[in-house]
Amino acid sequence: MTSVGGRLLVVVPSESDPPARLGEWLTDAGLVLDERHLRRGDTLPADLGGHDGLVVLGGPQSATDDDARSPELVGVRSLLREAIATDHPTLAVCLGAQLLAQVGGGAVRSGVEGPEVGATLVAKRDAAYADPVFGPLPLAPDVVQWHHDEIAALPPGATLLASNPAYANQAFRVGTHVYGVQFHVETTPEMVRGWADRDAVGVAASGLDVATLCARADAVHDDLAETWAPFAARFADLVRAHAGPAA
Repeated sequence: MTSVGGRLLVVVPSESDPPARLGEWLTDAGLVLDERHLRRGDTLPADLGGHDGLVVLGGPQSATDDDARSPELVGVRSLLREAIATDHPTLAVCLGAQLLAQVGGGAVRSGVEGPEVGATLVAKRDAAYADPVFGPLPLAPDVVQWHHDEIAALPPGATLLASNPAYANQAFRVGTHVYGVQFHVETTPEMVRGWADRDAVGVAASGLDVATLCARADAVHDDLAETWAPFAARFADLVRAHAGPAA
């Protein structure tokens, strides 16, 4: 286990996508997690001053929702803007990545190729090899997808780190320490089954029945842990470095 240090704000927009295994990996890497569950009524801090890093997870909301439709995302957008402005260590997942792209000056829209759901691969782009967090990943790591919207354009100056044939903007970095990933690595089989049970449109787009889709996702979970737990530890290193020697 890595030495303890670093306080991480974890924003959970929906109880359907908790930190789950990602939270366990980050805790194992020595971070202290401050989870804020928005649909339970938790409030967000006004700024990131009390935290050394930020994680924003996914949910059924859309980054294209206005403030009246998804008022809980107003504060999330504000924190992500601050993270970009201050280069605060950040990992934004799925909806979080879409919000990050949006507030950074990119664009989000309904996915032109339809929903992307289930176990799949993404491929590292050349820039990923020099990145301290993405560099050690295999060429084409396993991930779990579950999104109806797409990141149609990255923020100006962002670095593309991973793609796949369905949607090009799978992972990116803004500045030096702010990351967005369109895919999921935090899932458990139970989470995927819950998503499948609630999303008939997404399942239909996969061309698979629920049982097959979930079985294929179940089969990659060991590989996800082997690949993405070390990734989480490398992100934790950024958080601790930002915290400084006192962490």
